Formats: sequence, structure tokens, C-alpha cells
Amino acid sequence: MRRSKNKRGLIFLVLILIFGYFFIYRPIVNIKAKANIVMASAKEMKLIFAKNDIVLLKTKLEDFSNKYQNLEKAAKPIYWASFIPYVSDLKNGLNAGSYLLKAAKETVVTIEPYADLIGFKKGEKSFNEKSSEDRLQTAIMTLDKVVQKVDPIAEDMNQAGKSIAKINPNRYPKKIGKLILRDNIINIKNQFEGMTELFVNSKPLIKKLPEILGSKEEKTYLILYQNDKERRATGGFLTFYAVFKIRNGKMSIYRSDDIYSLDASISNHPKAPLEILTYHKGVSQFYIRDSNLSPDFVQSVKLFESLYSKSGAKVEYDGIIALDSKILVDMLTIFGDVEVNRIRFSAKIDKRCDCPEAIYTLFDLVDRPVGYVKEDRKGILGDLMYKLFYNAIGFSPSKYWGTLMQTMFKNLEEKHIQVDLKNVEAQKSLEQLNFAGRIRDYQGDYLHINNVNFAGAKSNMFVSESIDSKANGPDREVSINFRNPYPASDCNLERGGLCLNATLRNWIRFYVPLGSKLISLKGSTKKVQTYDELGKTVFEGFLEVPTQGQATVIVKYILPSSVDTKNYSLLIQKQAGVEEQKLKVSNNKKTLFDGLLRTDKVIK
Repeated sequence: MRRSKNKRGLIFLVLILIFGYFFIYRPIVNIKAKANIVMASAKEMKLIFAKNDIVLLKTKLEDFSNKYQNLEKAAKPIYWASFIPYVSDLKNGLNAGSYLLKAAKETVVTIEPYADLIGFKKGEKSFNEKSSEDRLQTAIMTLDKVVQKVDPIAEDMNQAGKSIAKINPNRYPKKIGKLILRDNIINIKNQFEGMTELFVNSKPLIKKLPEILGSKEEKTYLILYQNDKERRATGGFLTFYAVFKIRNGKMSIYRSDDIYSLDASISNHPKAPLEILTYHKGVSQFYIRDSNLSPDFVQSVKLFESLYSKSGAKVEYDGIIALDSKILVDMLTIFGDVEVNRIRFSAKIDKRCDCPEAIYTLFDLVDRPVGYVKEDRKGILGDLMYKLFYNAIGFSPSKYWGTLMQTMFKNLEEKHIQVDLKNVEAQKSLEQLNFAGRIRDYQGDYLHINNVNFAGAKSNMFVSESIDSKANGPDREVSINFRNPYPASDCNLERGGLCLNATLRNWIRFYVPLGSKLISLKGSTKKVQTYDELGKTVFEGFLEVPTQGQATVIVKYILPSSVDTKNYSLLIQKQAGVEEQKLKVSNNKKTLFDGLLRTDKVIK
């Protein structure tokens, strides 16, 4: 009897080992081998993508797809064990990858006819032989065909997102040996979710693109240039404007002029708002050039329109696009030096201001006092932007446009470009993508620091800023330090000095969660104001930053009970027009972030 039991036990053990070998060990070894092949192929495809060759990319994507399908086949023999969470996660992860791969292949096929317009090389001569402007017209006139593909691609992205959402990174250990596991899974999941969210949010905008670009009727857009070296609430002092028209891809600049001429076209300016009377210097009337008072771009546009509607030079428009000097410098960097009115503009650094030569040249032309009348003193900026615009159309798309589009997308993310469209659906999409300069709602902690230079020369070009945000339960302390290590400019008008660096006169506002209670605000030279605006509580003050000096503002407050301080998260929104600020964020004395703030950031 005992021998019989031992024999049965031995047979059972052998069966278990055989089962384990064929249904667990061999599949896992096979999965690992196929996964290594897929990873190697993915690295190779990344290099090919960098070559900007659409035909080669399409071929390699098909090869990658075949290898990925082999990985999926290798994984199927262990799907019987999907009741085990790790196997279930593998299945969901591979399913998500399959949907993303399908979306990628559909996307490549869809964009192939327009590949050179977005920086890819391709061999279709009939399209390439046309001028850049003709190609752009052809692309816009056939965009409807592209738009039809958006919904199936979006559905693939959506299915990928659903599969990824089922994976729980918290069930994995932080490390296995030297391998960081949990954080890597979280990062991959966040990237997947970010990718799908980006596409879902951009879908309405993509669908409206043909209409926005004038496929049905001519569209008119107002371009506003903001001088970020003289910072204002939405990025910079409004310096010049242009009226831009587009119809079936044919683009033209209808008018470009100095913002002062636009103000001069208003016969009766209203009294300046309280903010200007309180913080500005010697300004008693409300001008268009001072109308971007709200940190929310759409709200500032409403103030702009309240004055623009009174102008004799007004035109009906379909949207406003605001740009700052980084766009100018980026375009010069991509396309090279430009000559306008026998004056050369370059992106090279000028030692006189430690800034791009083009910026110094513009200030020298526009702001240096002379003993004669300067004709069209700020019109030169419009001429420069006009020249860059037509250079962009004239250059070979496959050589420059890929870089240009990537750069402009980055500038949208960093709020050096802000857009407000009349088309409701497209505008909603822009706001979801965070391309419209809105002050956003957030369930956790929130911070936006808004600085406005009122009559402080171009000193923002010389001042650096460091933000330190500390949370300890409901108690919050935020400090911002301003440093200007450069000497003052010669601001004597009689001597013809170019007044770039002077004492910064700074109106400062801290936007924090609605219902926050102020304890103290130190560093303001004017009476501190507290009020609610844009769904936030605002703490307001004023300070001056001397040349070769510094100033610090420290605000302490208590968060409202609606903010979850146990599972702490902070959305910090960078001010438009600011290239970077040093930022340190800590919670309960633990550092959560220490680096540069270039985009809006959620910190957990």
C-alpha cells in the first residue's frame, strides 16, 4: 500500500514537473527570447525614426509588427494562468501594445502623402516638385481624407488605454536585485496614459484643422507679439500685431503694425483699471498695450477685445495667437540669419546683454533715444516676423519643417505660444491640451506665481527667479527670490542711453487653492491684498528688485480642508513667457522636486 502511494506520489510529481516544463518554463523562456528581439527591434526603429525617412519607417514598422506578433504568440501558452495577477498584467500590457502598434501603422499610412510637410523624406516626385506653398495648399485641401482616419486611430488608442488601466504597479516590489521594477512600471503606464490622453484631447482639434486652415472659407487670425523681457501677466508687453489670412493653404500677412498705432486708432480711452493705477508708473488711461492683465490668457483676450472693438483699425478675426521672443529666436536658429531693411538679425549670443543678437538689435532700434523722429520705430519687428514667415514657407520642408514643428509644439507646451479660437470645439481641445494659457482647476494643492513688470525697463532679461515651496500638513510656505547680478544700463535719455537694465518694478500675485487663509506675506512694499479670482484665492503685493541686487517674497498660508494633505499632490503652473525658473518642492521635509520649471507640472 505504501509503495503504491509512493508510486502515485512520484507519478504526480513527474506530471507536475512535465506540466511545469511545457506550460510554464518553456513559455517563459520563449517569451523572454522573443521580448529581447522586440526590444532590439524597437531600439533600431527609434534610430530609423530619427532619420526622418517615412518609407524606411513604414518598412521597419511592418518588421517590428511581425516580431511583436511572435511575442504575443509566445505569451499565449501561459494565458491559462491569467487568474494570477502578474500573468494578467502581461496579457493586458501586450494587448495595449498591439492596439498602439495598430494605431501607429494606421497613422504612418495616413500621413505618408504629406510626409515632407512634417519633416520626413519621401520619394513621391509629383508632390515634391511643387513649391512649398503649393504643397501646403494641396495638403490642406485634402486634409478631410486624413481626418476620416482619426476616429479609428482614436479607438485603438482608447482600447490600449483600457488595457493599461487594468495594470496595478503597486503589486510589484520596488526592486529585484539592482533592477528598479515598480517605478519603471509606473513610468511606462504613465507614458501610455499620457499618450492616449494627448490623442483623445487633440482629436476635436485635428478634426477641425481643415476648417481652421481655411478649407471652407478664408480665415483671419490676429497675431500678438509679447515682449517677455518686459513681463506681463500673459507673458510680455504687447509690442506689435499682425493680421494673418489663410484660404486653402494660401497664407498672407494682410497687415502688421506697432501696437502704439493700434492704441492711437482709439479716439477715447477709458480710465485705467485699479491695478494699473496702483502699480504702474504715470499711466492713467487703459491702453490695448496694457490689456493683458489676467494670468488667464482667454480672460486677458476679453479685456483686449473690449478696447479693440473701439479701434478704427479693427478687423473681424477667427482667433488670436500670442507669441513671445523665444519664437523669434527659435526661427532664426532653425533658418539662419535674416536681413531686413539692410539690418542683419541673428540668434547668436550678444555679450552686451548676454542675450541673442536679434533681441539686442531690436531694442537698439526701437528703444534707444535719438535726436530725430524714428519712422515706424516698432514696424521693424513686424517686417522681421513677415520675413521669417515667408522664409518658413520657402525653405525645403523635408529639411526644416520637422524641426520647426517639433520646436513649435515644445513652445506650445511651455506657453511661448498661446491660442484663443472662436471655434468652440477647437478651442475646447486647445484648452484640454493646455495650449490656451488657462488657469486650470485641480483637486489637490495648486500654485501659480504671476509677475508683472510695470515700468521696470527690460529687466526681466537680467533677473533670475528661484521658487521654494514647502508643505507640512495644511501649512504652506512659498518663497520666491529675485536676483539681478548685472549693472544698470545708462538710462539717461539726453545721452541717448539704451535703458535695458533698471530697477524691476514688480506686481506679484500668488494663486493658491480657493479658501486658503493668509498668515503673512513678507517682502511687499505695498499693502497686501487678498481676494478670490479664477477659482483661486489670490495673495497680491509689490516689490522692487535693484540692479546688482536681490529681493525675496515669502508667503505663509493654510490650505483649505478640501485639499488632501495625506496623499499630497501639487499642480504648479508656470507663467507664460518665462523660459525657466529654479523650483524646489518639499512635503513634510521630504524633497519631491528640485530642478527647472519649464512647463506646468504635477508633483506627487
